[in-house]
Amino acid sequence: MSWTKVIAADALGTDSRQVVKVGNQNLLLLNHQGQLYAVSNTCPHLKLPMKKAKITDECAIVCPFHRSAFDLKTGAVKEWTPWPPLVGQALGMISQEKTLPVFPIKVEDGSIWVDLE
Repeated sequence: MSWTKVIAADALGTDSRQVVKVGNQNLLLLNHQGQLYAVSNTCPHLKLPMKKAKITDECAIVCPFHRSAFDLKTGAVKEWTPWPPLVGQALGMISQEKTLPVFPIKVEDGSIWVDLE
């Protein structure tokens, strides 16, 4: 693993989120009920930002644009929302199999670290 220091640990309070750029990645750091997560800030289906996504009690992140839910621990699609009829025809090639990239995260020496590899 190749850990990269991202931000000070106290900069991400409980139930907060922050977008940070690390290398060529835009990461969404989440502190959900005291548990830390690092995910891509880009929906793998629509390539739109996830910053305003809803976080569920079941540790899923819900895309604010097409409302599919991804597991925060694995990035797997937990709930696929079918496209509205007209949008579905235009975007029919978008696969529900695309997962949301997630990254290992840890707190050490007062900082939050992620592994992008």
